[in-house]
Amino acid sequence: MLPAQARLRRRPEFTAVVRTGRRAGRPTMVLHYLPERPEQSGGDVTSPPTARAGFVVGKTVGNSVVRHRVTRRLRAVVREELHRLPPTADLVVRARPEAGAATSGLLRRDLESGLDRLLGDRVRQP
Repeated sequence: MLPAQARLRRRPEFTAVVRTGRRAGRPTMVLHYLPERPEQSGGDVTSPPTARAGFVVGKTVGNSVVRHRVTRRLRAVVREELHRLPPTADLVVRARPEAGAATSGLLRRDLESGLDRLLGDRVRQP
């Protein structure tokens, strides 16, 4: 599970990332990345900023059971890679229909390669 402060929840947050962020397509997902989130009023100024992630898993991925399974798997792999993002970054992961039949390992590889492309990391640390 991602901590509450590391999750995108509101539609305007998703919209800002998808419309103005960079995009990297992979066979099972499309990553939308915004390195600097716009300032929003009413935010919690006492907690330090942290990278945030949100997920879009539509009906084309499968029925409700499949969509929830894909969301849980994506949440788990993003949690492991969130440290790579700057604290002011937002990431939206949109699942493609192929994600419904994908293993966690394949989702992890696609996420890592998409982040490598977006962040400009050519050599990964072991």
